[in-house]
Amino acid sequence: MFDLSKRRLLGGVALAGALALFGGQAFAETELTVYTALEADQLEKYAQRFNEAHPDIKLNFVRDSTGVITAKFLAEKDNPQADVIWGLAATSLLLFKTEGLLEAYAPAGVERLSANMKDRDDPPSWVGMDAWSAVICFNTVEAEKAKLPLPKSWKDLTDPVYKGHIVMPNPASSGTGFLDVSSWLQLFGEDEGWKYMDALHENIQAYTHSGSKPCKMAAAGETAIGISFEYRAAKSKSDGAPLEIVVPTEGIGWDLEASAIVEGTDKLEAAKTLLDWSITDDAMKMYNESYAVLAVPGLAKPVDNIPADLEKHFIDNDFEWAANNRSKILEEWTKRYDSKSEPKS
Repeated sequence: MFDLSKRRLLGGVALAGALALFGGQAFAETELTVYTALEADQLEKYAQRFNEAHPDIKLNFVRDSTGVITAKFLAEKDNPQADVIWGLAATSLLLFKTEGLLEAYAPAGVERLSANMKDRDDPPSWVGMDAWSAVICFNTVEAEKAKLPLPKSWKDLTDPVYKGHIVMPNPASSGTGFLDVSSWLQLFGEDEGWKYMDALHENIQAYTHSGSKPCKMAAAGETAIGISFEYRAAKSKSDGAPLEIVVPTEGIGWDLEASAIVEGTDKLEAAKTLLDWSITDDAMKMYNESYAVLAVPGLAKPVDNIPADLEKHFIDNDFEWAANNRSKILEEWTKRYDSKSEPKS
């Protein structure tokens, strides 16, 4: 059973949707409220796979983009509504950890995870699932019409030839957008990073409130260039979109999809069961259907249209720096560039 209903964020911000996903039983023994920024087209599959192993636990997903879920969770910190977070950027979970909002727990098999794909503390406050990274979605048909050359680097995108042809995510709403901005500041240094974004801003058509949308727009021919992430790029290309997937030569920002138990949940045993399952081989193989880099090394198989050497292009991303400076970065970005953001729905 798949039920889609509307909920509202604290403070009146509308969620994209709250998804209640059921296992094979008409009545589950335990219900978990799960906050997530997983792609909407992944949720039903993830719930079904989990319920094959644990049919007695019903997952009620509350899903939106990373920035929206992060803001919602922080707004509720005095009265948490979630039991578990399954599939949110590690930079957000580091912020939650600092606020004391996560229950430390070492799920079964945690020792198998790569050291950079789990919380450093023992027991950890969060564990990784898979890695996702920034790429450029380049529509070859629209580019030919506009006589646009194929960009090879991030700095290529500041060429005036691309003016009005680039869409990217707003970092205050989108985890992909925040990944872009925080990685550019690390790649180029803070002063040069803001200068880079000043120049890029001149070419931006719009900032979206979704990390997927720029690539969806490029796939649909609504823009020539969408700054997005590799899962959406690969899926759109596999679905037949005329896309070239560009991995910029300077390197690419990346983040983890990660999971954690919410401090104070009264469904602790069921929450531990979900976290245990989230790092099993079965779960990793499921993630690998979409993502090429997994938290458990050695399990990943190639994914169609994702470069086999993608991980080699990952920058040395300082997640703690990004988490600790999130508010300052977003305040500065909003002041400089928010005038081109799409209206919020």
